[in-house]
Amino acid sequence: MNNNNMQYTYTKKRLQFGRQCNFTNYCKVEADIKPNAGYTNHYIQIDPVTQGTQCSKIYSVHEVNTNTATFRDSSIYHSEGGWPKDLNAKDVEQTVRYKRKIEKDELYIHTMLQLLPPMEQCILQNNACNIYEQYFSYMEPVSLIQRVYSRTVNVYRDILPIKRQITHLSWSPDQGNRFAASYCNTDFKNIINDNPQSYIWDVENPNMPCMILKPFCPILTLEYNPKDSNILTSGLMTGQVACWDIRKGSEPVETSLVKFSHRDLCNEVLWINSKTGTEFFSASKDGQIMWWDIRKLQMPTETLVIDLCKTDDQNVNKAIGISALQFEPSMGTRFMCGLENGIVISGNRKGKTASEKIATRFKAQYGPVISLERNPTFVKNFLTVGDWTTRIWSEDCRESCIAWTPGHRDFLMGGAWSITRFSVFFLIKMDGTLDVWDLLIQQDSPVLSVKVCDEVLTYIKPHEQGQLAAITNKKGTTFLLEFSDALTINQKNDKLLFTALLDRETRREKVKEAKNREQKLKMKSLRNTNFETECATGNTKNYEDNPKCLNSNTNNAVLIHCEEDYDNAIKAVSLKELLKEEGISNGTA
Repeated sequence: MNNNNMQYTYTKKRLQFGRQCNFTNYCKVEADIKPNAGYTNHYIQIDPVTQGTQCSKIYSVHEVNTNTATFRDSSIYHSEGGWPKDLNAKDVEQTVRYKRKIEKDELYIHTMLQLLPPMEQCILQNNACNIYEQYFSYMEPVSLIQRVYSRTVNVYRDILPIKRQITHLSWSPDQGNRFAASYCNTDFKNIINDNPQSYIWDVENPNMPCMILKPFCPILTLEYNPKDSNILTSGLMTGQVACWDIRKGSEPVETSLVKFSHRDLCNEVLWINSKTGTEFFSASKDGQIMWWDIRKLQMPTETLVIDLCKTDDQNVNKAIGISALQFEPSMGTRFMCGLENGIVISGNRKGKTASEKIATRFKAQYGPVISLERNPTFVKNFLTVGDWTTRIWSEDCRESCIAWTPGHRDFLMGGAWSITRFSVFFLIKMDGTLDVWDLLIQQDSPVLSVKVCDEVLTYIKPHEQGQLAAITNKKGTTFLLEFSDALTINQKNDKLLFTALLDRETRREKVKEAKNREQKLKMKSLRNTNFETECATGNTKNYEDNPKCLNSNTNNAVLIHCEEDYDNAIKAVSLKELLKEEGISNGTA
């Protein structure tokens, strides 16, 4: 056997060598001795010579190994009390019996008096805490006053030289990565030079639209199918509706026939909740609502004429134009529409007659209802925008709104609720300003007012995640705005507070309605009394000549009473000012 080939390697971990030696280039001058010129004569040169000099002390080679500290993880099981081994701590009767035995001992009180002070000290130490310590590192501290702000993320401009107004905008259902905007020149003087194309934009690419839609006439409204991001429906300037499938090209797949379509511009289109996901309904200024199915789009499946006369005969010539349309998927067959005369209709498609379908009415605005939208969380409450004010309504109060904004100097062009924070809604105005209202913070003024641009804003559509909102203007530009967390995230008690706010305002309006009805009954009884008195005296000529004289006499009585109160108030104020002036003049005199 050859033992020279046998080798064994001894290994040792670096941590067992002790502290590591780190050498550095370091030079230190201990003494600087200058040469003495007197020693030159005694210097003798020896050539050749070799001599070595060692300035430091000579040490022998040695090694030192330090002891390595070893650690071991161990666990301990803590159970209640120090029970004896022969006692079953899980048995309640045995533990109670043992406690009574210990408490009856004479030394029990003295022992407790000795153990209580150190135990109390330990408890107080455990209760002491550092108020500046961040115990939950995964949670970011929230400031007491949250900052409210917004910033413009992207700007999407019309690629055509002739700028057109954006009339509608819709987010795609696939997490809102795209949005479709309908471009239409509503100025009929320049409609000859109008290009009918509209665009689908990618949120991340504001330079060029990802797809151009090419209809045969301008599109007034364009809406994504909530179940399929490739299907869109639109309302055209000719009153027709069209269906789009972006997988098949940039032209409409199918268009309704002119004779079965609207007589005026089709300005509102919304998808409804159906099993097939192919049904939608449209509205127009001609006062008709039509339900469609994209599988058979030549003619509508149902038509409803908004004729407010109390007759079952639907007369299109007497219909009121529809300026806003709303549908909540969670409410089945119910829908809402805003009219050009300021009335909001809450309808039900299941009604047997036309009068039953449009039975509920709200006198919402003094002019056309520009925007109409239900609160995403509190669906019984809806928002109406028109003329110079915005009103919030409840379906339980039909005669008056429960909240409203003060009158604005500039005309309101639209509004919308926030998708995530239910107490926030947005308003766009003619001067290019965006107002953000939060009813939980303040009700008399907006919490944020942003000057978006110098042009007229035309439409606003918040993103489904709530942090973004797309705002369009009259020059064909879309602004994508991002809002702070204070305007998008609900706090812990916000839902309870907003519910209490709505309930309180609803009860207040109900009380006012009850008082108004009571006043009307009193006036009616007074009118009947006056009529009976006239009949007894034989002076009924006024009532025979004018059948509406009863109402006129009652109204005249009310007006006379109001005028008297007004005159008395003016006289009281004038007398007070006169006495004040006389008092001042006497004092100075």
